[in-house]
Amino acid sequence: MRGVTGRLMLLDTASLYFRAYFGVPDSVRAPDGTPVNAVRGLLDFIDRLVRDHRPDQLVACMDADWRPQWRVELIPSYKAHRVAEEHAVGPDEEEVPDTLSPQVPVIEAVLDAVGIARVGVAGYEADDVIGTFTARAKGPVDIVTGDRDLYQLVDDARGVRVLYPLKGVGTLQHTDEAVLREKYGVGGSGYADLALLRGDPSDGLPGVPGVGEKTAAKLLAEFGDLAGILAAVEDRRSKLTPTQRRRLDEARPYLAVAPKVVKVADDVPLPDVSTALPRAPRDPAALEALAARWGLGGSLERLLTTLAT
Repeated sequence: MRGVTGRLMLLDTASLYFRAYFGVPDSVRAPDGTPVNAVRGLLDFIDRLVRDHRPDQLVACMDADWRPQWRVELIPSYKAHRVAEEHAVGPDEEEVPDTLSPQVPVIEAVLDAVGIARVGVAGYEADDVIGTFTARAKGPVDIVTGDRDLYQLVDDARGVRVLYPLKGVGTLQHTDEAVLREKYGVGGSGYADLALLRGDPSDGLPGVPGVGEKTAAKLLAEFGDLAGILAAVEDRRSKLTPTQRRRLDEARPYLAVAPKVVKVADDVPLPDVSTALPRAPRDPAALEALAARWGLGGSLERLLTTLAT
């Protein structure tokens, strides 16, 4: 990773192309009839994001491993319900709609030909790549994702916010500390503790039985963080109810490993890439061939025009 100056925009790419896939009709097809709704939808998303927010640097962060083994070893249920096929070597295969899977290599090829930095690191999720870029950034950071897990990176002091799509990317929730406190009762630094306490069925995280979002927020407001809550379990004078004390005590094995699973990594070995917003395509010939093969039309043309200006 080269020195990043100015505003850095980090795309949770899979989150965005899934949204594009479900938001754009599959009648959007290549000349041979293959659906390209996710490809064109993502290009439209990136065009709108660059036009509206004018980042100086842009990285499409990828899931090189959507379910890292080191997380599974700590919590075996982690994303287990989303496994389509297990592999003895390498990442398990994620359950993805049949007409989306073939579009992912096209997305990758188009991003590469345009010259938008595309970064995935073996053994890590896109969230971890985002966490590491954020930790290393010298200036403000916009994280574009439909995944609330990344709220834990929000940091007003460093100018880190999450742009959360409410409807496409034309309507974004600009998530800062104030938004988090209003919605969840915690700031960015407390969000990971909130998430692991309440659990997340979509990620296979059990949470603490009987502790939902509101209870988790109250416990964090009272005791500060997970360590403070566990100290309160030991302190018979603390204001925990007997039921809360018992449930938290019984959940100790889970609470001992959950932080490492839930908190995004900030020490991923990033490759040395140029994150500067491209003004012209990196590989015009390859891009022209991709545009013709997949019928990318106005979606690609609009993005290239926006990047050039």
